[in-house]
Amino acid sequence: MAAALAAGALMCAWAAPAVAAQQASVTLVLLPQVNAASKLAQIHRISLGLLSTGIDEVSREQTSLDISQGSRIDDRLYGRDLPQLSPRPTDQVAGWSQVVSRARSAPADLIPGLLATTLERAGVPVQADSVPTEAVPPATNVAGHVSRVGRVSRIGHVIPGHGHACYPRACPGFTVTAAVAEALPSLISGLKGRDLIIALPVPADRGKPILIGIAGQGYRGGDLTSSSTRTDGYVLSTDLAPTILHRFGLSTPDQMDGEPIDAVGHRDPGALDDLADRMEAIPDRRAPVVILSLVGWIVVAGLVGLFLPGLRRRALTWLALAFAYMPLMLLAGAAIEPGAVAEGILVGPGAAVLAGVTLLRVRGWWALAVACAITVIAYAIDMVTGSELTKLSLLGPNPIFGVRFYGIGNELEALIAVMVPVGVGAGLSAYTGWGRKVSRSGAVATFLVAALIGALVFGAGRFGADVGAAIVLPVGASVAIASLPRGFEAFARHSPQNSSKVLGGRRSAIAIAIATPIAALACLVVIDLISGGNAHLTRSVLDAGGVGDLAEIAQRRLELSAHDFAQAARNPLFWLVVAGVCVGLVQWRRIDAWLLPAPLARAGFLGACAAVAAGVLVNDSGATFLVFGSLALGAALAFAWAQAPGTDP
Repeated sequence: MAAALAAGALMCAWAAPAVAAQQASVTLVLLPQVNAASKLAQIHRISLGLLSTGIDEVSREQTSLDISQGSRIDDRLYGRDLPQLSPRPTDQVAGWSQVVSRARSAPADLIPGLLATTLERAGVPVQADSVPTEAVPPATNVAGHVSRVGRVSRIGHVIPGHGHACYPRACPGFTVTAAVAEALPSLISGLKGRDLIIALPVPADRGKPILIGIAGQGYRGGDLTSSSTRTDGYVLSTDLAPTILHRFGLSTPDQMDGEPIDAVGHRDPGALDDLADRMEAIPDRRAPVVILSLVGWIVVAGLVGLFLPGLRRRALTWLALAFAYMPLMLLAGAAIEPGAVAEGILVGPGAAVLAGVTLLRVRGWWALAVACAITVIAYAIDMVTGSELTKLSLLGPNPIFGVRFYGIGNELEALIAVMVPVGVGAGLSAYTGWGRKVSRSGAVATFLVAALIGALVFGAGRFGADVGAAIVLPVGASVAIASLPRGFEAFARHSPQNSSKVLGGRRSAIAIAIATPIAALACLVVIDLISGGNAHLTRSVLDAGGVGDLAEIAQRRLELSAHDFAQAARNPLFWLVVAGVCVGLVQWRRIDAWLLPAPLARAGFLGACAAVAAGVLVNDSGATFLVFGSLALGAALAFAWAQAPGTDP
């Protein structure tokens, strides 16, 4: 054994030229999946976190490849499937040319093997031990070559008769190897200086986060986190490459989109288990809770309207208010984290009760304005205070899918895009219903200020980090402003004949609709740059290397939106929504008659329609945005019908 250890040391010395970067040893230790999580939690001098293995469901080979390139995209954007990788006797990975060709086919700047090549160019040795095939890519350079250390330095070898793991001194540089979890304590005890151990169980379940541990200077306990997720206890597979480069004092290449991993606070394995359980519950509960709640409200409202015709208007008002309160109850569910049945009761009957209380206490358009304001303000407070409730709600960014990890997702953006202009219009209409007048400048300012505040809160990288919100909310405000009638003095009298006279002509309306979101985006960019928000806008668009990179971003978003429409086409709800939109367009004159008695509410509704249309175009999940936005518009129309005189059949 002594001779073997000496041979291992000689091989390490032979493989280590003069290192220009900071001297360190970083070892990526791949663990068997079985019981790895529970055993990692028992090691005290290690920081723990959940690792997002990819976007949606990816293979373990793709996860390793993403680590090697420090970036990742949706698997659906690749032009072909990932070939099977295996090292040849010459240490040249078979099929690597196909991997490179596949990366070039994707609308992104992907460089497989970038991690190893960056280290090698800085004089840092890179080597791999005898590890599973799926672990080869992290130590593979852009040419598909991986240097071998040899089985003699295999970490985790148990000496017969001693019952403990034996570890030769680690090679300098970056090493990928395999071990058992029981071997980690002895390995960690031998760390010196800037040495680092990254313990990563080999992913078994496609798409599910796995527990990861990092030990070394700066990682003596605490929860792992990164700027990529802004979530304590959660990091990305693409964060590993920047973390390794940072340990050697090297900068992260522009082609990598991960961020260095840090350790914060005190380690809490139980909290990580709860976080993992909640994330896994979100995709399974989202559709059932939302759809069953909506169906339940519609059935109740329909039965009331059928058997109690005198309460038909109040039933539809109640239905619209219940829908407006639904996101609020989903936020409450994230705070409580109940079981599936309890969360369904919290959202369905809970929102219904809130709607009933509002209906009893508030009359007319005030009811819709209050419901929209309470829900939107609750999410705004959650964004500004940095709370984690939104990200763990059923309509949050849904981190389990590996795309968004903080701020708001497209589903919530679609609802807010409707509730902001509709709520403002309802509030202004209710105000004029008291016999008071609203000046043109006052109405314009109200729509504009609400949209800009919403764009800041939900779009800025420090808060909601949703660039789409900075587009759709100003578009909604612009169209609402352009739809304002000239005769403001007639508002208190609800004069329909004046409501058709809009502010300015068609050209000015188009100019306002285009200029406002551009101005909002410009302000958002300035705010992100000053505050260091590091949002998607600044990290992808502003850091793009030129027109070609911007074209790739646009292509990527269009392709993802096309995939979203293709997937939605298999869902009956999508076609019901499409049918509803078509009916609305055909019956627009009749619908408009419901809104004419409340011209300010009408302006808000038209602005909401424009916001949804813009969201479908600019988001990478257009079908999802269309469904949620159209449902919210339908609820607003139900409320308008209930308020309009003479609409009973």
